Amino acid sequence: MEVNCAAGIAAHPAAGAIAGPDRRSHSIAAHFSRHANRTTDALPSAGIASSRIILVSLLLAGIAMNDLHAQIKPQGSARWDCISLGEVMLRLDPGEDRIHTARNFRVWEGGGEYNVARGLRRCFGLRTAIATALADNAVGRLVEDLMLQGGVDQELVRWVPFDGVGRAVRNGLNFTERGYGVRAGLGCSDRGNTAVSQLKPGDFDWGSILGTERGARWFHTGGIFAALSDTTIAVAGEAMDAARNAGTTISYDLNYRESLWKSIGGKPRAQEVNRELVRKVDVLFGNEEDFSAMLGVEVAGVSQGFDELPVESYGKMLRDLSSAYPNLKIIASTLRTAHTASENGWGAIALHRGGIALVAQRNIGILDRVGGGDSFASGLIYGLLADKDVEWAVKCGVAHGALAMTTPGDTSTASLAEVLRVMGGGAARISR
Repeated sequence: MEVNCAAGIAAHPAAGAIAGPDRRSHSIAAHFSRHANRTTDALPSAGIASSRIILVSLLLAGIAMNDLHAQIKPQGSARWDCISLGEVMLRLDPGEDRIHTARNFRVWEGGGEYNVARGLRRCFGLRTAIATALADNAVGRLVEDLMLQGGVDQELVRWVPFDGVGRAVRNGLNFTERGYGVRAGLGCSDRGNTAVSQLKPGDFDWGSILGTERGARWFHTGGIFAALSDTTIAVAGEAMDAARNAGTTISYDLNYRESLWKSIGGKPRAQEVNRELVRKVDVLFGNEEDFSAMLGVEVAGVSQGFDELPVESYGKMLRDLSSAYPNLKIIASTLRTAHTASENGWGAIALHRGGIALVAQRNIGILDRVGGGDSFASGLIYGLLADKDVEWAVKCGVAHGALAMTTPGDTSTASLAEVLRVMGGGAARISR
């Protein structure tokens, strides 16, 4: 890797190691000064660890993320490590069949915001809760049963009386094909008039939930929840304001879904809503499509099919976002190139304090891509809550997302040991 001071690009000397946060900003900066314009290999050659971690802007590259770490509440200081606010749907999966020809479906629970809380609980062992609403019928209780297996605290689930047929309230259904080879995945949701879409400000006592009575170190929500109705937009804003007052770190995943926005104003409405909500956020997540669709920020050189994702253009886009939203402490994006439904290029890029951490794309096998971005978010959040540095957190997110896409369903079944093995370049040799 070329290290060029004039260009402001350098390879982190310890990027391949799995370790705690490196706070030695001055010694690292001195190291870069001594070794400017030298060519070196930043990482081992195997697995995800072979992806190069690059820090852009030499002056800031060695600065540890003291600002965000100082903000995050210490472990054990709150009842929950993370609360997610969002919809939990019943996913119906036809397996290797098609939705329109299937005779059997396997069921899972899933939802963009919920998946993050579940990953933090099941893979990383943190205490998490989901704030949502369900219609109190057999389908809602099935979703409850599935969530119980995930271990996410359901104290903040609001149960809404069911009218018998769903005229007033119902639960969301999400039919999802995984895709294979040249056949892309397909989602068909049936989520109108759901209990969660009818949430309104005041339904949750955020002052009590996020205050000293209970509390959370981290609060997460996203663009899927905001798209459900005008009232859920208000609920998201209300919750984020309360989190800010309580000193809770706030993350938001843009998660653009055309199907949710097309009948309520499309991209112009999505951008109007999300530009306001993002001003309340500390850590922002997105992907190759989200930033354009949800915030109107274009990435130069990206083709319509997202088969080319130029890193330099992503860096500029992230900096433009940081200038427009100075409240953002970290902006992170997955990098996905879908060669086929079964093989994707997968990586990530993140901006923090003027420096860019990049895990370059490598091709990975895909069984079920749904939830990969959510698992990336939970891996990165875990790294930050565990007091790791930003490079470690990005690598953790990429590894967790890659593992999540090797199993069916929205949610991760990976263990922390498996994530660490992938981060360290471990092979897929059978363990027995």
